[in-house]
Amino acid sequence: MEQLPRTRYSQEFREQSVKLFKESRLTLVEAAKRLSLPKGTLKNWVYADRQGELTAVGKKQSSLTELELELSRIKRKRSALPSKTP
Repeated sequence: MEQLPRTRYSQEFREQSVKLFKESRLTLVEAAKRLSLPKGTLKNWVYADRQGELTAVGKKQSSLTELELELSRIKRKRSALPSKTP
């Protein structure tokens, strides 16, 4: 199964998400659901915040170009088509 392109989140969104988790007394799973985030993503941000490294999260991730995004969409569509058996 092919993976979807990664989503890029702004630094402000990361900080606000961690703040919501810390101040709301929600569980990690509940906070992630409210934010429409994978729980692992929020968990990584909370851990990075505790280490004082939240601002470094996502710095190494390169942006996808328009062509890479289009290629990914086409591959997903192609994989969804029924295959012809000879």
